[in-house]
Amino acid sequence: MNFFLRVFRKSSSVLPKTRTWIAFLCVLYCVIGNGLVVCSAQNVARAKSSEPGEVNANQVKPNILWITSEDNGVSWVSCYGGTNVQTPAIDQLAKEGFRYTHCFDNAAVCAPTRSCWITGMYGVSNGTQPMRSRNEIPHDKIKYYPDLLRQAGYHTSNPGKTDYNIGGRPDKECWDYAGGKKQPRYGWKVREPGQPFFAVVNITDSHESRAHGSVENTKHDPAKMNLFSYHPDLPDVRKNYAKYADAVEQMDRRVGEIVAALKQDGLYDGTIIVYNSDHGGVMARSKRFLYSSGVHCPLVVRIPEKWKQFYPAAGPGTTVDRLVSFVDMPKTWLSLAGAEIPDQFQGRVFLGEGVESPPTYHFGFRERADERLDNVRLMRDARFAYHKNYMPYAPAGHHLAYLWKSPLTAAWEKHHREGKTDEITGRFFRPRVTEEFYDNESDFDNVHNLIDASEHQARIAELKSAMRAKQLELRDSGLMPEKMRERRAAAHNVTLYEMVRDESLYPLEKYLDAADLALARETANLNVFETSMSDADEVVRWWSVVGIHLLGADAAGAIDVLERALQDEADEVRMMAAWTLVNLGRPDDAIECLDRLQLEGTDDEVMLHNVIDWIGEPAFPLVKKYIENGGNRQGRYGIGILGRIAELNGW
Repeated sequence: MNFFLRVFRKSSSVLPKTRTWIAFLCVLYCVIGNGLVVCSAQNVARAKSSEPGEVNANQVKPNILWITSEDNGVSWVSCYGGTNVQTPAIDQLAKEGFRYTHCFDNAAVCAPTRSCWITGMYGVSNGTQPMRSRNEIPHDKIKYYPDLLRQAGYHTSNPGKTDYNIGGRPDKECWDYAGGKKQPRYGWKVREPGQPFFAVVNITDSHESRAHGSVENTKHDPAKMNLFSYHPDLPDVRKNYAKYADAVEQMDRRVGEIVAALKQDGLYDGTIIVYNSDHGGVMARSKRFLYSSGVHCPLVVRIPEKWKQFYPAAGPGTTVDRLVSFVDMPKTWLSLAGAEIPDQFQGRVFLGEGVESPPTYHFGFRERADERLDNVRLMRDARFAYHKNYMPYAPAGHHLAYLWKSPLTAAWEKHHREGKTDEITGRFFRPRVTEEFYDNESDFDNVHNLIDASEHQARIAELKSAMRAKQLELRDSGLMPEKMRERRAAAHNVTLYEMVRDESLYPLEKYLDAADLALARETANLNVFETSMSDADEVVRWWSVVGIHLLGADAAGAIDVLERALQDEADEVRMMAAWTLVNLGRPDDAIECLDRLQLEGTDDEVMLHNVIDWIGEPAFPLVKKYIENGGNRQGRYGIGILGRIAELNGW
């Protein structure tokens, strides 16, 4: 400034117009300079308010740090009673916070789970429940919760995994900070000074992939591993447990590092810390499945003294028995932040001043995982669980390339093929019953099906009724095969979300009734199925052919109807009819039908390959022909279904 004053005093000899411009520049510099000084002072004050080692007394909104680990259920966390590995960092958070005893994932696998997390909606309500389907949703109607946190003034960050399984919008777009190479690991470091933050830190060290490969030379002792009762006690099984225990130990170490970084930045006493896994796992029959080992997850919340009005129980170090579903989480984060909560959010707030009454039940769902089809629904309370298998003809343990990368799975399957498994250890590889019911208090492993126990019939009826009500409430999109529903939505130029809410396109009660009739396996319904095979609605025909199939030898009277179904407009109906005819001893036309679908192409190749595998040996000539004609042996995550059949047969 002094420089400009000196220039102005010496400007008396210059032209008046020039002197005027010099005066203007002097004034402008004063304004800008003073503004910079003021801004600088404000920045210093804001920065000082959040310097390391200090708590910002003027903080009016809590910071929220959400630490997620991958693939480890409660059995792998020591403060939940897990014995195979110690998790001191998580245990310490539990001592300083609150340990939730009944927290459950809705989907048992990552992408459908994370779809639920980002939208606050069940995947079946949006059509995003099949693994890596990336179906679109109406983004103008469905907001991502980070968008709403940003509107509430929060800095949001997620530099790690997203995997939201939703098309039409890049996953990272909703976050202020999504990280990158040579960028800070923790998003709170790049926020504006003093700005409240919501930061996600995802830990991959416990992911299923850490159980792949060699299981030799583990830190943990295989002999000391406690096995789930459905796993046979084999050397590779024990070694794989030990290998995964090593991975969980490393995951817990990372939890400790994240907390230490928060402390180093002086933010520990102003931040609510949430820790949970993204689903259960990771040994076979846990992740991807709706049994307790797949959905019962650790949830620990540490709330600093500053925000003690949010305590969910008397004080730190206590447990909370409230039922929590993963769908509750995004709505709860919004409530804690004082953000807008649109009606789309289907969960309940379980923490903070806006807490809502707990749900009576937890609803879960399973459909296609990678290359393998399935369709299961779960309704459970804190103790009892009712499972409904909409595809009971498909064994839970059919070969899935990624799951078989674990030495445990291959050893278990070999043991079964050699005829060495028993009723409990072999059930994973056999076709299922329609309904299962478990007492999780006495049978966490879910190996004793009590569906016919007289003393539980009232509770079973209660959970079945609650499941149907929830399916209707959510407009469950899974009552028709995946590709069939995609075709129908595309034909009407709507998203699956919109289609299932249009009664003319998706009469859900009618489909639920058709499914129940098919799954009942009652011979008296055969005439109904035969008649319904002529219905104009392909979904009704689908459930009719499923009903005929499940009757087994009692469906012999429907052979003519099944023969006609080999020409059905829906490829899925043709495939199921072909399989049923093979089972009834009429394979010729059936195999020819499948051969045509394989040669001419189908928009449901995944189902075709699954059906060929389920049929077994009578369909193997189709596989050999496929391989000899240059068919692809590989799938997305390893060997494909037909490639595996060829491998086992030496083709």
